[in-house]
Amino acid sequence: MTAVTRRRRAPAFALATLLATGSATAAHAQASPPAWTRGATCYEVFVRSFQDSDGDGIGDIKGLISRLDYINDGHSDPHTSLGARCIWLMPVAASPSYHGYDVADYYRVEPAYGTNADFARLVAEAHRRGIHVLVDMVLNHSSSEHPYFKAALRDPASPYRAWYRWASRKPSELNPWGQSNWHKSPVRDEYYYGFFSPRMPDLNYTNPAVRAEALKIARFWLKDMKVDGFRLDAVPYLVEEPNAIVHSPGTHRVLRQYQAGLRRINPDVYTIGEVSDSTRPMLGYYPDQLVSYFAFEVADSLIAAVRRGSAGGILAPALRLQHDAPRERWSPFLRNHDQPRTRSELGGDLARARVAAVLLMSLPGMPYVYYGEEIGMTGVKPDERLRTPMQWGGAHEAGFTTGTPWESLQPDSATVTVQSQEHDSTSLLSLYRRLVHLRAGNAALAHGVLVPMSASDTAFTAWARRDGDRVVWAIANLGAVERRDVKVTSAAGALPAGHWLARDLLGIGPAFLFDVDPDGALRDAAQLPALGPRDARLYELVRAIPPRRNSSH
Repeated sequence: MTAVTRRRRAPAFALATLLATGSATAAHAQASPPAWTRGATCYEVFVRSFQDSDGDGIGDIKGLISRLDYINDGHSDPHTSLGARCIWLMPVAASPSYHGYDVADYYRVEPAYGTNADFARLVAEAHRRGIHVLVDMVLNHSSSEHPYFKAALRDPASPYRAWYRWASRKPSELNPWGQSNWHKSPVRDEYYYGFFSPRMPDLNYTNPAVRAEALKIARFWLKDMKVDGFRLDAVPYLVEEPNAIVHSPGTHRVLRQYQAGLRRINPDVYTIGEVSDSTRPMLGYYPDQLVSYFAFEVADSLIAAVRRGSAGGILAPALRLQHDAPRERWSPFLRNHDQPRTRSELGGDLARARVAAVLLMSLPGMPYVYYGEEIGMTGVKPDERLRTPMQWGGAHEAGFTTGTPWESLQPDSATVTVQSQEHDSTSLLSLYRRLVHLRAGNAALAHGVLVPMSASDTAFTAWARRDGDRVVWAIANLGAVERRDVKVTSAAGALPAGHWLARDLLGIGPAFLFDVDPDGALRDAAQLPALGPRDARLYELVRAIPPRRNSSH
């Protein structure tokens, strides 16, 4: 569930302090991410829609294994693979639903996807290529088909009765949207609690047995299946309390204990939470609950700015996060499996999708890319249409299956494909590949501080990522017409002083020279090149020898 974000005015930031520390406080060093995340990009995969290996129309683990080289073939060559160092798999545990977010058996892989042995092979093959594996962990609720809930439903004396929430009369409490989350039992005159659906009864995390089981499940996936971590679904709703259905004190306590338990199992475990809210509530989960969180407000800010063609406020949420949380502990993205796809959000405009990609990949944190975004797949609600099969190319069902796909492909599936873009250096896929590999190999993009800059044109945006004297500069024209003679400036201390050559990392435009004043301010970038409509560039700054000046005698 994605809540509507609220826009707030960005606080004033002390640039010198930010550049010196790179984060808000030393306390945020707790739950630090493993080393592999630095410079990494993570790729979100819906197994059901990625690749079918047996012709039944449902993507499966063997199909995903066959496509791992597309994600990362283990070589740092942007011509051969995307280069993602991580995959996040939407739920893979056994479930009665197509999406898997109501788990019926936490210790068994969904049979339509394969076996536990197939999954173990997937992890081994991914690790061999340098790909780390995250699985979606659904803690908030189980399926109503889970044996524990079925036992509790049938027998009030069942030991699993206290694993769920029950009421003899329907409580009057309502959720933040004015609806009741209490559902009538099909067995007797009573009610049970399920925030998202009657098919998804909430687990009772005030019960120590439930918390112990959650860690037992985690141990199975970390030790037996050897995954590298978890994406935690819907974490704000774990413990509902009076007047605190979301972000309750009890939820924070449970997450704190859960993260500590995970670290006892694997000190290098990586966790990322779904807190689909504005930045302020998300900050309540730092410093010691999970490792990272998705930056929903940053995503909305990027999409909105690119869509309207105006840069106003585009960087405010990211700067607020950088000020209040370590930049390696939040993750930017554009869209995910719950939201209309990026290209659809941008009116189908491929140029806008390219700009959004460059801006996303120039921000701090570990970015996440939803499968198919890298080729410009489209999709709008309902949810099934956001999760349609991957469009590989080929005569039958875009290469996804030899049979009939579980969900029909998008109308553009014959033209918007990996095959059509694979060897086109100007394609969106080629751009994503270059961007992912650049992040992995460039220190400024991997972990540099985000430095805001100002432009004389509201359609123009610019910022830098700085790691000491290593700087990458992101510049974009969000407007529909070419921009010339735009002036970009910065505060004192933003950039290293000197004479610089800006070299285009994407191989699109010419290099140019400019000067940064002795106080580290950029006051006049008069030689900034023209940018075409809806165009974005990444420049690496290379120190240049200043021209000699004639001296008077």
